[in-house]
Amino acid sequence: MAQSGKATPKHSKTAGSAEIASRDNRWLKQFRAALSGDRGGDGPIGVEGFRLVEAALGSGLHIEALLASNSGERHLSRVAHLLENGANILRTSDRLFAGISDTQAPQGIAALVRPRKTVLENLIGPSALVIVLAGVQDPGNVGTILRAAEAFGATGAATCSANSVGTADPLGPKALRASAGSVLRLPVLHGEPTAALLPRLHAAGLKIYAAIAATGENTEKSSHPASPLLRPWEADWKSPSALLIGNEGAGLPDEIVRAADARVTIPQAAATTPIGVESLNAAMAATVLLYEAMRQRNARR
Repeated sequence: MAQSGKATPKHSKTAGSAEIASRDNRWLKQFRAALSGDRGGDGPIGVEGFRLVEAALGSGLHIEALLASNSGERHLSRVAHLLENGANILRTSDRLFAGISDTQAPQGIAALVRPRKTVLENLIGPSALVIVLAGVQDPGNVGTILRAAEAFGATGAATCSANSVGTADPLGPKALRASAGSVLRLPVLHGEPTAALLPRLHAAGLKIYAAIAATGENTEKSSHPASPLLRPWEADWKSPSALLIGNEGAGLPDEIVRAADARVTIPQAAATTPIGVESLNAAMAATVLLYEAMRQRNARR
């Protein structure tokens, strides 16, 4: 990536720039597919809006093309210092841009981004803190968890299936927006079954914590005789760790909980009415636990 502070903007029409006037243009078709989440296999992902485009340009990922509408032209000067030399900048009308946009109020700027390929070795190490999403189906929850993971110092994440229930695509439009760009920067391993990943995490020396609800039969289940039940501050997050977050409704499968080194639950205040908060949702629970992990690690330093 080019460094900031260059005197000459990289978005001049004399280099790497083209005007698009037809909705059948191949670039518009590619943007339309990517922004809708239909990128197909290993295709580029689409990011839309100034903040996400800025995050993409600053992430070090390869940008295949940048698209600006007439009204979005104003954003180009704000990201000029992040553009590569010879960046492929495309321009089109507001009407054609609205036809490929995935938002109700388009900001007139979008980018095609080539995501990084992540392997397990990118996530682990002496200070590993890995969050494993096992069957988290809501893309908003996925994005929010990844945003919290980056904010609180996780070394990476894995989005996995559990009992044939998959986790929402972290690179899909809704998850990407909910992550506020974190998924572009945080190493994310995608698509491996949880049951296959856990032995690899154990072999790498990580202690595995399974997050469970504060109430319900799962909390004190006798089928976990060797799995201690801890409150967040009782877990040793200073050591290399992995945190398992399960499906929004069903939680973690019983066999996954048994494979963990410990269960961790977040205490809640007593309900003041007959019907109170049953439990925190997946994103809220992950945020609380990741914050406690950061607090312990900062205290150690």
